[in-house]
Amino acid sequence: MTQSDFGGPLTPHKIDEMGGMTVGLHPGMHSPLHVLLWFTALFYSSKAFWRLPCRGRSGLARMDPLISPGTPSYHVHSIHGSSGFTMSADAGTLKQAPCTSCAVEQDKSAYWTPALYFMHENNDTELVDSVGGMLVYYLLYGDNVTAFPEGFRMIAGDPFQRDFQWPIPDPPQSEWAGSDISQAALRQKAVGFNCLNYANPPEPSLGRHFLPNKTFIDQHCADGLRLEIMFPSCWNGHAADSVDHKSHLAYPSLVMDGVCPPGFEARVVSMFYETIWDTTAFAAQAGTFVLSNGDPTGFGYHGDFMNGWESGVLEKAVAQCTNPSGMVEDCPLFDLQAESKQKLCTVEIPAELKNEDVHHWNKALPHDLAVQYGPAYASPIVFYTNPTPSVTPSGCQSPSISSLSPHKRSGPWKHRHGAYKH
Repeated sequence: MTQSDFGGPLTPHKIDEMGGMTVGLHPGMHSPLHVLLWFTALFYSSKAFWRLPCRGRSGLARMDPLISPGTPSYHVHSIHGSSGFTMSADAGTLKQAPCTSCAVEQDKSAYWTPALYFMHENNDTELVDSVGGMLVYYLLYGDNVTAFPEGFRMIAGDPFQRDFQWPIPDPPQSEWAGSDISQAALRQKAVGFNCLNYANPPEPSLGRHFLPNKTFIDQHCADGLRLEIMFPSCWNGHAADSVDHKSHLAYPSLVMDGVCPPGFEARVVSMFYETIWDTTAFAAQAGTFVLSNGDPTGFGYHGDFMNGWESGVLEKAVAQCTNPSGMVEDCPLFDLQAESKQKLCTVEIPAELKNEDVHHWNKALPHDLAVQYGPAYASPIVFYTNPTPSVTPSGCQSPSISSLSPHKRSGPWKHRHGAYKH
């Protein structure tokens, strides 16, 4: 694919005095015409694909069975899919659940990402409303694409990332070489923040790899912000999972498509998440947007997936659902449910989290999680333990993590080692 496949050439970015970034791209999407243009621009080279709507959010809680099995996660996730999602969920519990918040009833998979919050000037945080749930794209890029095996699980992105070491904007894909096609670079290029303004042509998907600052969002993103993440599709051909939930996979050389690296020649379905957040609700307020994992940069955006498809259905869909329209309605294999039914499907929140108000939090993110601005890698995890803030949305940097010992307090900060590894 060429750069034009992602919606056209990118214009130069600008880094402002506060360390935020702005970009002069064509914003907008989601009118019928914009949807058609975006599909054509992004997916025309794929043999086939379908877009799975998950109009209901099945849960909003500190739950993550991949990274924190059996215990609360350190940050909030927006959860979609099977009502069998628990802190200890596996493929069996997902499949046995009575419902899914997605459109295809045979799909009891779980899909989850960090939620987006708004941090006011006084450091109180408030959940940003999502719009339309999640859209999950199943793309059949490459040759001999196979369905996800039973028990398949994966993670894309790194919640502790706070820096980007490659050119901004991305050079044309025809020029990618060397470090541009390293797995480290491809992993970060798989994250996107799309500024929506339906009055204008759409921005390219994955065209911006950082969370724009609030001034830019207020001025240009009249219809909100779409968060995007692409999962790796090059597979080692045998493992359904790995210790870090990443090492059994790799990205092709162009993130979505391209050449797979040695040892990962097998191709599984290419998966792409998008979620829209109503940032316009905070247009008149002072503060900053921040991901629930304490990330105001966007470089730490990530997504998780756990396969819960009914046995044999995804395999048949990969072979038979070859209509290029992208509509799940065009695949007769799928048993579809109405949007109203999707929205009725919810997970059971565990007792230790039921009384936790993840919609509002005083002086920090939920669970007293502090914001880490980077550019240093944001591990160990930092929790806020003092009513007097030492990091504010207008500040450029958090205190140096390396100068503070884990499990010890230094002023208002308390540190804990996270489950993710650098």
